[in-house]
Amino acid sequence: MKVLVDMNLCQSHGECVVVAPEVFELGDDDVLRWKEDVGEELRDKMEEAVESCPMMAISLED
Repeated sequence: MKVLVDMNLCQSHGECVVVAPEVFELGDDDVLRWKEDVGEELRDKMEEAVESCPMMAISLED
């Protein structure tokens, strides 16, 4: 599964980092970084991250 983040929408609130720190991180510069390709075992966490984003900037692609 591919994790997509629209950086035009992302405001680095960090809700996704709380939900899935193994995939998302905020750098010292407050810029979001993430693993683009993740395994199916993380699908539930990724769906929760999509739902938790206040800017609706995260999407998943199979």
